[in-house]
Amino acid sequence: MNLAHLLHRIASFEPERPAILHGAALHATHGTWALRSARIAARLRAAGLDPGERVVLFMRNHPRYLELLLGIWWAGLVAVPVNSKLHPRELQWIAGNARARWAFVDRHCLPDPAALTGLDAVIDVDGASLDAWIEDEIATSPVVERDGGETAWLFYTSGTTGRPKGVMITHRNLLTMGLAYFTDIDPVDRADAIAYGAPMSHGAGLYAIPHLMVGARHVVPASGGFDAAELFALGAEVGPLSMFAAPTIVNRLVDHAQKHAVTQVEAGRAFKTVVYGGAPMYAADIARAIEVMGQRFVQIYGQGESPMTGTALGRHHLADTTHPHHAERTASVGVAQTPVRIRVADAEGRALPPGEVGEVLIRGDSVMAGYWDNPEATAAAIRDGWLWTGDMGALDADGFLTLKDRSKDLVISGGSNIYPREVEEVLLTAPGVREVAVVGAPDPEWGEVVVAFVVAQPGVELDAATLDAFCLERIARFKRPKRYQLVASLPKNNYGKVLKTALREHLADVS
Repeated sequence: MNLAHLLHRIASFEPERPAILHGAALHATHGTWALRSARIAARLRAAGLDPGERVVLFMRNHPRYLELLLGIWWAGLVAVPVNSKLHPRELQWIAGNARARWAFVDRHCLPDPAALTGLDAVIDVDGASLDAWIEDEIATSPVVERDGGETAWLFYTSGTTGRPKGVMITHRNLLTMGLAYFTDIDPVDRADAIAYGAPMSHGAGLYAIPHLMVGARHVVPASGGFDAAELFALGAEVGPLSMFAAPTIVNRLVDHAQKHAVTQVEAGRAFKTVVYGGAPMYAADIARAIEVMGQRFVQIYGQGESPMTGTALGRHHLADTTHPHHAERTASVGVAQTPVRIRVADAEGRALPPGEVGEVLIRGDSVMAGYWDNPEATAAAIRDGWLWTGDMGALDADGFLTLKDRSKDLVISGGSNIYPREVEEVLLTAPGVREVAVVGAPDPEWGEVVVAFVVAQPGVELDAATLDAFCLERIARFKRPKRYQLVASLPKNNYGKVLKTALREHLADVS
C-alpha cells in the first residue's frame, strides 16, 4: 500500500472536488493535485532516484507542500520533512544523516539554497523550475507499489538530549493512524476542511491523511503559520476548520476569543474540531478552553515513534461532567486508541496494576519500523514488540492513562518520587499564575529539590510566600517546591514544548 493511492483514488472519481486552498483561494482540485504530484514523481524518477531514496522538505506551510509530499510517495521515495525553523547547520546534519539525494526548500527558511551541500539538487519551491515541472505535459507513471512496511516519512526527533534520531514511519503506520482518526478522534465529512496552523513537517501534516481519505479540503493559511485572527476569519469564510494544535496554540486561540468576546456559537462557526497534544495540556487550561469555545476539543497522546496514535480523550469524555471521575479524566490523556494496546510497566516490562506509576508502553501497527541507521536505539526502544515511550504514567481501572512526566524529568528528593506535572497542575490554579514549569535541582542533603519557574499573568505581581502557602494547602509538604523562580517567560522549542533541559542548565549555572 502506497499512501499516494489515496490521492489517485479520490482524483479518479471526483477530480473537480476542491482539495487545497491557499487562504480562502482555491489552489488545486483533487484532479489537479494528483496530476501535479504525478509530474513531480516523473521528474524525480527521471533524475535517477530509485524507490526508497530520501528527499528533504524544508519549508514553511506552503500550498505546494502536499503536492510535493504526495509526489515523493508517488515515486516510491521517502519524505524527510524538516522543521522549517531549524538552523541551516541542523538541516545540513539531517540531510547528511538521511543520505538524502534531493531537497525542496523555501527561500524564507533557506535564503541561499546553495548553502545546503552534498545533494544532487536543491529546488526552490517558489522558483520557475518547479512551476515548469508542474505545468509540463511530461509522461507520468502509475503510483509505485509499496508493500506497506516500507518507510514513507523519516521523522527526526527534536534532539533535546543530543543528535536527533530518524524515526522510520511506514506507509502502514500512517494508514493505521489515518483510520484511527475516524474511530477515535473525529468523523470526517467530505465537506470538512483541515487547516495547517501548526507545522506540516510534524503532526499537523500527518493529519492530511485521514482528510485525504474522504476527499476533504486542506487549508494552508496565507501567513504560512499560526495567527489566531487569521484562522478565526478563515473558518468563518470557508467553513468550520479542523486542526491540530499544541497546547500553547490552543491557549492563544482561547486568548483571542476572550479578548474579542467571541461566543461559543461564533467559535463553532470557525472551528469544528481542535485536536491538541504534543505537550502537557493542564486541566485548568482545557477547562477554560471549553468554557470559552465550547465542546470542540479532543486530546491525543502519541509520539513520533507511534505517530499521533496512542490514546485519545474524546469530546464526549470532556463533556461528561456528571461522571464521578470527570476531574481525573480531564487531567488524563484518555484511553487507548482502537489499533493499539497500552500498558504501564516496571523496569522489567511487567504490567503494573491500576494506579501504579511506571513507563508507558505502546503496541500496534502504528509503531515505527525503528530508528534510521541506529540499531542500538531501536533495540532499546522496541522490546518484544512493545514501544518503550520514556513517558511515566498510570492507568486507572477504566483504562484512562494519566501521564506524570518523562522518566528523565522525575525528581527524587529524600528518596521520594515527585512528578513535576502534579506540582504544575496545582500551581496553575493559583491566582495570577499564567505558566509553570517544575524541575529538579541537585541538593547535597536531599539529592534533588523541587524548583518551580512561574510566569505571572499580565499586570500581576506574584511572591514566593503566597505560592508556597497555596501549595501547602493542596499537596503533600515534601512535594512542594523548595524554590520559586519568578520569570517573564519559559524557554520553549518551536512546537511550544517547555525546554526543561534549559531550565536545569540555568539552575546549574547560577548554583
